[in-house]
Amino acid sequence: MSKRKRALLEVIALGVEDAVAAEAGGADRLELVTDMAADGLTPPVETFAGIRAAVDVSLRVMLRLSDGFAAGDVDALVRVAGELRGAGADEFVLGFLDEHGGPDLAAVERIVAELDGCRWTFHRAIDRAADRDALRKPLADLPGLDAYLTAGSPAGVDDGMPTLLAEAARSGEPGYEPQIMVGGGLRLDHVPRLRAAGVDAFHIGGAARPGGWAGPVSAEAVREWRQVLDA
Repeated sequence: MSKRKRALLEVIALGVEDAVAAEAGGADRLELVTDMAADGLTPPVETFAGIRAAVDVSLRVMLRLSDGFAAGDVDALVRVAGELRGAGADEFVLGFLDEHGGPDLAAVERIVAELDGCRWTFHRAIDRAADRDALRKPLADLPGLDAYLTAGSPAGVDDGMPTLLAEAARSGEPGYEPQIMVGGGLRLDHVPRLRAAGVDAFHIGGAARPGGWAGPVSAEAVREWRQVLDA
């Protein structure tokens, strides 16, 4: 039997302290954001630069300037993407919906053009889409898209589990080539079922912070996730 692929563990980091702890605990990648009260917005370039200097793991930087899943000021998004690229960022997180709940292709295409081939994740906007399957099709040919961050439902993994399992079974089909990265109310007890279905990427935020969002990432908490994923 072939060895199962090591699962990717991505941890949300708000600053250098978080990043160092997450790396020490065994995170493979960090998602860099600010303002979790708005579910994560683009961090300052200085925050990215400080974290980049402090850790060696991959960094994906959020491109989102306001709460919700409308793009808003696309010119500003393109500008900040260029500033982050200039500072050395080479992986990103983005995703916007139009007023009908479909992908805002005009906005996404403009931003992706600025990224110039960088790898990126389409984030949990997919969980608010009017049609998850239909959303994937027009995004399939965009350069750099290699993951969808999803809980399977706006309410989180508990409600979204059937959708996650069904989509994992479609891996490799047209529109389903990007990796499914599960996050959003994810708990350790969800992991065995998801791993058995072939899911190999997991995203945690609050689960890495025993003291809640007011406290920092705990290397011990991240290490527990790493051990469960590697079991």
